[in-house]
Amino acid sequence: MKKISFLLILLVFACKNSNNEKDLSQAENPQPSNFEKVEVEVILQDDSLSVRAIELMGKNLAFAANGGVYGLYNSQKGTWGTNTVEFNETKPEFRAVASTSNDFFMLSVGNPALLYKTGDEGNMEVIYKEENEKVFYDAMTFWNDKEGIAMGDPTDNCISVIITRDGGKSWKKLDCSLLPEAAEGEAAFAASNSNIAVQGDHTWILTGGKRSRILYSSDKGKSWEVFDTPLIQGKATTGGYSLDFYDKDRGIIIGGDYTDPDGNTSNKAITRDGGKTWNLIADGKMPGYKSSIRYVPNSDAKGIVATGFTGIDYSKDGGKNWERLSEEGFYTLRFLNDSVAYAAGKGRIAKLRFH
Repeated sequence: MKKISFLLILLVFACKNSNNEKDLSQAENPQPSNFEKVEVEVILQDDSLSVRAIELMGKNLAFAANGGVYGLYNSQKGTWGTNTVEFNETKPEFRAVASTSNDFFMLSVGNPALLYKTGDEGNMEVIYKEENEKVFYDAMTFWNDKEGIAMGDPTDNCISVIITRDGGKSWKKLDCSLLPEAAEGEAAFAASNSNIAVQGDHTWILTGGKRSRILYSSDKGKSWEVFDTPLIQGKATTGGYSLDFYDKDRGIIIGGDYTDPDGNTSNKAITRDGGKTWNLIADGKMPGYKSSIRYVPNSDAKGIVATGFTGIDYSKDGGKNWERLSEEGFYTLRFLNDSVAYAAGKGRIAKLRFH
């Protein structure tokens, strides 16, 4: 693998659609998916890496991980370019990434929180820093090329939320007076960069821990409501880990307790009213704990794939029934189209082909 400058993003991915997944999932003529197997092709192997955040950029892929490492995959050439960043002689750990048509962003966990953006010279530059012994950011995404959001654990009495309205050049943290008060022990899990889902102006944030709830905004983060979930909660390791919305009404959440990966009670639920109410699905049935869940594009919210370190599971009926497609474990997954996805985990990134 060769070292890269992220100036290449501006050249290679200028035509990227920043709402790629959303557009795919809202195809005009949805067809039910009916997968029976998945082929796993490892495209990056590095045992030193733990990759929990990947971002589709057109047909290509970007990631950021531990050790300050980030990288770019050219799907046409089948080649990788990687690089590292350091801050005050330390190498940040990244678990959240996002992009616009022009820039790539990566956000670190721990203190200080560091948000990097593609600079004018192509190098990654820190454009937001937050210092607090409690700071820990979990996920980020963009509504459009100008407006984006990231969320993290509480540093005060609310979930941390930062927002940009100028294409990521500057970020502002929301005051707790604008957000629901966090419950005792409520936080989030930086497991797959999927604690946030957006559809149009609508935004959902999934929390976990001793309390698992949905923070909802109908106006791109200007105002917020909070709704309860029926997911298992009460311990620091329980609750929601990942969510996805097929459209503004239909969504799914999954989690459980990663210290009890076979536990399958109260760990997955769906909504049909935009997140206001949730109903458990396949309760007491597989799958157990998962860290990432995605709707299959063009499946009318019936096709769902969930992954975690325990393997890849699939439902073709909206989550009522599931089957194990692979024992291969990954932390996070993103669909390229309705039969191909990228997944990442401990020491590797792979292309998944569903049949």
